[in-house]
Amino acid sequence: MIGTGILSFMIGIIVLAFLVWLFGISLKILFRFIINSIIGFAFLIIFNFFGAIIGIHLPITILTSFIVGVFGIPGILILIILKYVFCLI
Repeated sequence: MIGTGILSFMIGIIVLAFLVWLFGISLKILFRFIINSIIGFAFLIIFNFFGAIIGIHLPITILTSFIVGVFGIPGILILIILKYVFCLI
């Protein structure tokens, strides 16, 4: 399950790098997005670890990994809102 998450995380990074290259945005912005997505994915793993203690978690699927890979920590907040407020995930 985590292997699938890592794969989609990497695909999200590659898509983001392609978009940055396509629109000619600087490499500094690309590195900021990459660091943001790595931190976001780590927080998803940590959230699931500690959330299991109190009974909440976010599933690690292709969709959730892609959202966290592209948006980072705000992506986790989006997923939490989608799951626990709107019951969509």
